[in-house]
Amino acid sequence: MKHITQKEWEELLSQDSNAVILDVRTPEEQAQGIIKDAICIDIYKTEEFLSELEKLDKSKNYYVYCKAGGRSANACEVMDQMGFSKTYNLLGGTSLWTGELI
Repeated sequence: MKHITQKEWEELLSQDSNAVILDVRTPEEQAQGIIKDAICIDIYKTEEFLSELEKLDKSKNYYVYCKAGGRSANACEVMDQMGFSKTYNLLGGTSLWTGELI
């Protein structure tokens, strides 16, 4: 896992053809807006979260975010333990995000 700023996130993502954006917030938080093209999997629903992670391609690069950066850091740690090759945690999550949310 690598912790990255929004600027680094945008730079890396713009050059990454192997990228997947993962939102680990609750449905209520997601209703306030998500980053474009994000897959939403609520980390608080532990069994479902782990089950959904198992379905993902571990060779992809995952850009993970939550509201403040804590849950997404935990998600990245779990994903790293499960064998995902690259995970990036968005520092500050959506609370510091200045880009568009859809």
